[in-house]
Amino acid sequence: MPLPLVPDDSKPIPLPGNVAAFPAPTQDAGDYLRRGQELEREGRWADAVVFYEEALRRFPTDGTLLHRYQHSRLRVDVTRRWRDASFVGVVDSLTMPQAVDALNEALLKVQVHYVEPVGWTPLVQLSLRELTYTLSDGQLWARYGRKFSPETWQALAAQWDQLVSVRPPADRYQAAMLLTEAARLAEARTGLPATALIMECLCTVSNLLDIYSCYLTPQQLREILSQIEGNFVGLGVELKGEDGGLTIVRVIQGSPAEAAGLRPGDRILSVGDQPTASLPPEAAADLLQGPEGSLVRVTVASPGQAPREVWVRRAHVDVPSVEGVRLVDPAAGVAYLRIMAFQKTTPKEVDSALWSLYYQGMRSLIIDLRGNPGGLLGSAVEVADRFLDRGVIVYTRGRNVIEDCTYIAHEEGTWRVPLVVMIDGQSASAAEIFAAAIRDHRRGSLVGTPSYGKGSVQGIFPLGSHPGGLRLTTSRFYSPAGRPFTLEGVVPDVLLRQAARPVSTSAQQPTPQEDYALSVAIQTARELIAKRP
Repeated sequence: MPLPLVPDDSKPIPLPGNVAAFPAPTQDAGDYLRRGQELEREGRWADAVVFYEEALRRFPTDGTLLHRYQHSRLRVDVTRRWRDASFVGVVDSLTMPQAVDALNEALLKVQVHYVEPVGWTPLVQLSLRELTYTLSDGQLWARYGRKFSPETWQALAAQWDQLVSVRPPADRYQAAMLLTEAARLAEARTGLPATALIMECLCTVSNLLDIYSCYLTPQQLREILSQIEGNFVGLGVELKGEDGGLTIVRVIQGSPAEAAGLRPGDRILSVGDQPTASLPPEAAADLLQGPEGSLVRVTVASPGQAPREVWVRRAHVDVPSVEGVRLVDPAAGVAYLRIMAFQKTTPKEVDSALWSLYYQGMRSLIIDLRGNPGGLLGSAVEVADRFLDRGVIVYTRGRNVIEDCTYIAHEEGTWRVPLVVMIDGQSASAAEIFAAAIRDHRRGSLVGTPSYGKGSVQGIFPLGSHPGGLRLTTSRFYSPAGRPFTLEGVVPDVLLRQAARPVSTSAQQPTPQEDYALSVAIQTARELIAKRP
């Protein structure tokens, strides 16, 4: 069975499952489209992805922006895949029959589990078209010692188009046969291994379903499973790609990074001898990974200080999902905790925090979900159940009947403390499930800015044919009042113009004076206490 996951790296703009033709851009989106295409022409694919994401926040239904986003994302993905030793190892080890089995297995999972019926002809057609762009940049040619030939590439692209037009696939069997034949034709024309091209077909088809679904390399699959469990091997930092480099936004308490003196706000300028500015953020972050116990040399610059070299030993890191547990107004009994993400350990961590705050005199509670990207649906449901005594928490609907689920609250173990929930534009998926349940049941007050607006659930599907996997959209979820989340999000009761999360350069929690949104939440909590009988 797949793990029901609302992923932390998703965006609220689904593409149609049948990969239909894209409508013309809206007039207002034209400036964004022109700027994005400038980035594409300059080969700045990672920057183009970020730019189109921002454009889609303003124009979420613009089909052409969606298409350009998808194309740019695929270009970034292929570069990252071929820099991932776990993926390269798989491709190099597969025989032709094994590669075909992997493709068939992936398409079967798409057919059975994907949230919408798949239009196989447009999906295969678009996949081969995108694969021609992959071949046009010469990465695979160079890796396999082949010289890129524009004439050969153009002839192959034309042959692929003719192949689909003559034999449009009506089901997954025909889709797999056609993609396999396309790979064999490419091998005959270019000398590139058909196994590598079949794996590229598998990845491209998966990544084109929508912007949440994708192929997972063995390393990416391990990382996601580690995030779900709340532990991994690494330095213990949360990073953000910014201005052509990596900025540390969080350092895990007790981690190797903390022991080495790394702090939030530090910029990682290079890893080993590789400058991070020359790489996409994901590729630069990948350089920090490695075997447990190994050392990595990083050059960092703290604000206002000269760059320095730091050696950090990679280690097993347990990542807490609940932080900042404290009384923010001891006199009034206003308590606070922040949920960073919803992982397996979150319900137990919340229980521990609640009892600690209770014994400290908690009379009202602020739950901070700002920047919470989501996580496990089940964990969000369990935490919401701590504060709701009856009624629907969330329900999901998918193409497969097994994806239709309704989650109900239970009276036993309910905390009845007055509640304030903080959200912002980066509160997504599982965080929105929790916030919407509290809102719809009028269980507390929401403070901040509208949430991200993601309304679908993904499942993680390890593949039996090799160590990789798929992340597929399996269902959509709705609030207790039946409201969708996609493109709408959750609107707070107390709407702020800005609910930014301050980045502290020390281990201290930001004070209400440093965090305006928190000060508003505290005042709201005081008012809830005053209204309580």
